[in-house]
Amino acid sequence: MKIYINGEFFPQKEAKVSIFDHGFLYGDGAFEGIRSYKRRVFRLKEHIDRLYETAHTLMIQIPLAKEEMRSAIVATLKVNSLDDAYIRVIVTRGEGDLGLDPRKCIGRPNVIIIADKITLYAKELYNKGMEIITVPTVRNYPEALNPQLKSLNYLNNILAKIEANNAGYAEAIMLDNQGYVAECTGDNIFIVKNGVLSTPSQGRLKGITLDTVLMLARSRTIEARERFITRHEVYTADECFLTGTAAEIIPVVKVDGRVIADGKPGEITLKMMAMFKALTRKSGVSY
Repeated sequence: MKIYINGEFFPQKEAKVSIFDHGFLYGDGAFEGIRSYKRRVFRLKEHIDRLYETAHTLMIQIPLAKEEMRSAIVATLKVNSLDDAYIRVIVTRGEGDLGLDPRKCIGRPNVIIIADKITLYAKELYNKGMEIITVPTVRNYPEALNPQLKSLNYLNNILAKIEANNAGYAEAIMLDNQGYVAECTGDNIFIVKNGVLSTPSQGRLKGITLDTVLMLARSRTIEARERFITRHEVYTADECFLTGTAAEIIPVVKVDGRVIADGKPGEITLKMMAMFKALTRKSGVSY
């Protein structure tokens, strides 16, 4: 594997940044997870836009124009001869001292691109559905660290993931500070009730797969809403599924011990999975 770092490619064992990089010391930076299918990078513009929006709020000046970033991502895929891949783009504030002050970060931010494979969940779970729980760790307050920032500081999600793992689950729901469903530790969440598709409107990352599902639903005249959702509504839903770049779309059949409907992936869930798969095979930036 060859890793892109600041315009050069390095073998995996030689890919290094300074231990004084504030991305390493403090999680001070932004990242994106992107997928390619059959030599097409899916939703590349949307991912790059979100990366630059996060960096803008963090006041990190990415040293590449968006078109240059696009070219660097494609070059990383080509040099690694990958047809289907997961791409991790990382931008750190750069090297500084041991203090918090970002003004002490001399030089320019580091840009790192890794292209590899990823498997979050077992294939069988996409067929039969997965079971998840709700964990005590609350999603970050928007006034403290806005969940829409895809920053390198993922400790909030990791603490929730630890709680899920300790209970024997691969994924878990996180609530917002008001007790409403926000998202899962690494995925967005949808429910279906009486043919209407709903996803939380607050306390979550602005998911690109989530937006794609909303677009696909509306293109097929399936009513889709972004709104406040309670756990009771999840428990009593007709269907439930999760979305994410790495996870794609995966059905959920039990939440906190409550079986969702008949305990099988629902009709709309299966339809969304099929439509999403078809879209990824024909849409994206070719390389």
